[in-house]
Amino acid sequence: MNKIDILEKKLRIGEKKKEVEKLQQESSQSDFWQDSLLASKKMKRLSELKKEIESIEKLRAYFQKGQKKEFDELLKKLELRTLLSGKYDESSAILSLHAGQGGTEAQDWAEMLKRMYLRFIEKQEWQWKLVEETYGEEAGIKRATILVSGLYAYGYLKREGGTHRLVRLSPFNADHLRQTSFALVEVLPVIERAEVELKDEDIEFEAFRSSGHGGQFVQKVSTAVRLRHKPTGIVVESQVERSQTQNRKIAEQILLSKLWEREQKRQEKEIEKIKGEYKAASWGNQIRSYVLHPYHLVKDLRTGCKTKDTQSVLDGNLEKFIEAEIYQLP
Repeated sequence: MNKIDILEKKLRIGEKKKEVEKLQQESSQSDFWQDSLLASKKMKRLSELKKEIESIEKLRAYFQKGQKKEFDELLKKLELRTLLSGKYDESSAILSLHAGQGGTEAQDWAEMLKRMYLRFIEKQEWQWKLVEETYGEEAGIKRATILVSGLYAYGYLKREGGTHRLVRLSPFNADHLRQTSFALVEVLPVIERAEVELKDEDIEFEAFRSSGHGGQFVQKVSTAVRLRHKPTGIVVESQVERSQTQNRKIAEQILLSKLWEREQKRQEKEIEKIKGEYKAASWGNQIRSYVLHPYHLVKDLRTGCKTKDTQSVLDGNLEKFIEAEIYQLP
């Protein structure tokens, strides 16, 4: 068995071809578009699977034509995917950004991170939606939630979760003093309802108007949705769609992922208690530093991966860091 055949087996291309056939049959049914959100989700999945199958076919073509450079680049990309073998690694992702303490400085840093991740997401040709966003009083954002749709989105992004630290000369005071800011990144997989217990009676529903900068109403009807899970107190919002029904479905999707995360943390905590050590997630547990003064350096504190080209990283060129994370961590 050659290298391409081994890769095809590891990526379960045979299974994915069968799934493509099934989705194509479903999409040809007359009632397929009755549930437009579900149909759109299935069509996205179909497109993603086709693209991965085409990648293997393209790899074979590069090999047969002797296009070594193109073959090596695509082979590396596909081999990296074989390391993403977690249960949800192929799933879409929910990316959340939260400004840390420090007011405007931290809020500006959270917005810089949002721009960085959106550029990376677009380079991967994934689709994204800004589900909700709360702006800072002077600049930046207090928080934002982004739904990232694409094959392996969670697998690639999950290790980005943690505290990100910025050191720079402040653009927000006349003395331009050196300032350290923090922002928290959270990454969750998109979870199906069947995998998490969620009772309708446990959900408190509220509709409100979507708003933008300065409190200007984007819409004059209450299409935005806020859900509160009464047993846990978890609150989620969605403002991205024009329909209240669609926003509720997206909000429920985020709530499912947060409930899944809560259960994972509970299990991890119990295991660590048995082992005799438990380290809670906190602002002090930073994963990466971005220094823009007095020198330029981005360094990941887990892998040791670093670069002096800070602007490139902030422009979304995260491949070097993400690959180091995937290769090093289980």
